[in-house]
Amino acid sequence: MEDALARYLASRLEANDVRVTNLLRIPGGASRETWMFDAEWTAPSGERQTAAFVLRKDPPASLLETDREAEYAFYSAFWGSDVPVPRMRWLENDASILGGPFFIMERILGCESATSKIIAPPYTAVHPQLAENMYRILAAIATFDWRGTPIERVAEPPTPETAWQRELDHWERILDTEAMEPQPIMKAAIRWLRANPPPPAQRISVVHGDYRVGNFLYREDGNIDGIVDWEMAHLGDPLEDLAWSFNQSWHWAKDGRPGGIVDRATAIAHWERYSGLRADPEALYWWEVFSHVKCQGIWVTGARSFQEGRTNELILPLVAYSLINAQDQYLLRTLGRLP
Repeated sequence: MEDALARYLASRLEANDVRVTNLLRIPGGASRETWMFDAEWTAPSGERQTAAFVLRKDPPASLLETDREAEYAFYSAFWGSDVPVPRMRWLENDASILGGPFFIMERILGCESATSKIIAPPYTAVHPQLAENMYRILAAIATFDWRGTPIERVAEPPTPETAWQRELDHWERILDTEAMEPQPIMKAAIRWLRANPPPPAQRISVVHGDYRVGNFLYREDGNIDGIVDWEMAHLGDPLEDLAWSFNQSWHWAKDGRPGGIVDRATAIAHWERYSGLRADPEALYWWEVFSHVKCQGIWVTGARSFQEGRTNELILPLVAYSLINAQDQYLLRTLGRLP
């Protein structure tokens, strides 16, 4: 893969003597393989140059199927805004180059993303700063003016009245298609969601789709330098992202705090203050219940991909089978049916 990458970079950079080193697969990622690597080359000027990159490549199968061009567009739209993202470099649809379509971005250096590290020293000392920055940036996503950006080419906006229905229809369809066993608890939740729709969205915003601890790059001083994994980004109700960040699947410290870094009330206060929007309790609750349905749709998709032999990635059944039952329990707790 190093040689193929070197040839590709040589053509894109119009460079000579390209060397690719330190190629490493990064674990995780719901829909695409993620690789990091370093590159060195001779520019047309004769100067020797270096850079660090991240590559996102479509795998044979994944936890969910998403559009790489849409992900690239969302990243590109936020470059240079109040939402920190890596700089996109190249989008490539020719699968013959690396065995699948891919895109390449510049790598943000000196940061961590691990969920295990953020809940341990030295990062515990800066949890207040991390939490404020996390929800300040989420507020910036919610209030971002996406019109006239690359997002318009790849995302269809719902109306404020139909944002909830479009997402629920989408994830119910995935659950029905991908689940290999009955999902009575999730189906009961879907019936409740349809019978108790939320109020219209306050605005149609960019929704990251997977905004949580684990999908941003952070530093020891509490700063956040990059929001990553935009594969589920779309346009919709901004409360969807806020609710998703509260899902128990991301309570890494197992202490009831979202992300293991902040209490729920503080997170809501930060988001409301920076966004100028209101986290209506009933609407937020609806989106929290919905978040369990969406999570389960992701887990059952990964389980089916492995079961049908479309992938031998052990992370898919490990994540899927360990969380399918857990997600039912998380949902029941949200509904007040379990302590």
